[in-house]
Amino acid sequence: MTFRNFLAGAPIALTGLLAGALLFAVMMVIPAPADMSVLAWRAAAVGVLMATWWITEAIPIAATALLPIVLFPLLGVANVAASTAPFANPVIFLFLGGFIIAIALESCGLHRRLAIGILSVVGTRPANLILGFMVATAFISMWVSNSATVVMMLPMATSVMALARGSGDSGAEGRAFDIALLLGLAYAASIGGLGTIIGTPPNALFTGFMSETYGVKIGFLDWMLLGVPTVVLALPFAWVLLTKWLFRIGSHPIAGGEEMLRAERLQLGAISRPEWTVAIIAMLTALAWITSPLIERVIPAVNDTGIAITGALLMFIVPVGMRPFRVAITWKQAERVPWSVLILFGGGLSLAAAIQETGLAGWIGGELVALAGWPLLLVIFVLTAVIIFLGELTSNTATAAAFLPVAGSLAVGIGVDPLMLAVPVAMAASCSFMMPVGTPPNAIVYGTGSVPMRQMARAGIWLNLFFMALLPLVVYLLVARVFRLA
Repeated sequence: MTFRNFLAGAPIALTGLLAGALLFAVMMVIPAPADMSVLAWRAAAVGVLMATWWITEAIPIAATALLPIVLFPLLGVANVAASTAPFANPVIFLFLGGFIIAIALESCGLHRRLAIGILSVVGTRPANLILGFMVATAFISMWVSNSATVVMMLPMATSVMALARGSGDSGAEGRAFDIALLLGLAYAASIGGLGTIIGTPPNALFTGFMSETYGVKIGFLDWMLLGVPTVVLALPFAWVLLTKWLFRIGSHPIAGGEEMLRAERLQLGAISRPEWTVAIIAMLTALAWITSPLIERVIPAVNDTGIAITGALLMFIVPVGMRPFRVAITWKQAERVPWSVLILFGGGLSLAAAIQETGLAGWIGGELVALAGWPLLLVIFVLTAVIIFLGELTSNTATAAAFLPVAGSLAVGIGVDPLMLAVPVAMAASCSFMMPVGTPPNAIVYGTGSVPMRQMARAGIWLNLFFMALLPLVVYLLVARVFRLA
């Protein structure tokens, strides 16, 4: 490949690579501001480099996350032990356990049975089917990765779309149904992921950041008290937007729909022993997460991370068959864990720790103290809007990793609890609905070729605006109560 071809093939990545390196070099040459320490300035330089490479995806975002291990010791910001310690933060193992449990759910087919069950309940009228797909997708996405959930639901959705076309609904209403159904899958996966800590990476990154930086423990139930109401409010809005407002969805039942669902149920057969075993372990794990505050009163050593790893280990230990002997998940299957996401968590937390330890966080907070005169709700609104629309062009996890330290510093600078600004950053990072690159679910449904870009943008802008209004209200009304802030 010639250099000219390389430039033509990856202009954004190359520009980001060079821009990040140039900004880092300039910051290393010029002196720090008069009221900032040298180590804080060097940490800022590394932060600018990482943010630039993350936003432009100049190199794989997980590779960028490894920079603190190399640069912090070289620059004297932190030694190797301090730079690598955040990569073993408990929240990373919480997410690891959640990933393994999710893979076990997929491997035995339990998530598909759940989806078919929900679809069987709602019936075969087009709008109801879309609702059923969205409810199933959102619920599964609370426990399984957003991308995996959409990939699992997509074949069923395309089968329903084919049935709709076969029943004569192949005109404008048929195309509208296809678009609304596919967008419903993508949007429900992103919305459902807000419901739990393990639902989407920015949630888990937030809990690790608060623990690492401020010593604040975010329990599984604590997050659900914020996330589940958000899901319950947002999912019906998205359904009404797609089926009652933006697209003309027919009201007649889809011919052959009942037969398709019946055939799917017959193909699944009776619930198997592996499914029962995995279901029991997963339900006990979820129950333990939800009731962990009560359990800790009796067994202080119990925590969400320990519960997650216990559930994951049981998947390797409890037999689901004896002849031959087999367990719920093998290590070969566990290799599907997205290790790059876990590395990204570690890099984000390592950067956040350096920003705090060097005094850079305090300096940023002091510089932003002018915002103290703004109403808190307005500050939250502006921050939410910036993250949502920036997320249309960047990785949601990388956006959260780059902005959580800034949000925390801003909160301290204006005299409010860091939770008040860190929570909207974490939630808003998963709420970009306009562009295919906004979230992996968007990209997956756009890749089917059935969703025009303008239709995704047309529907997504309304959801973006809805979340710009909803998230500040959720944060303003619930965060202080859930976390018992003074």
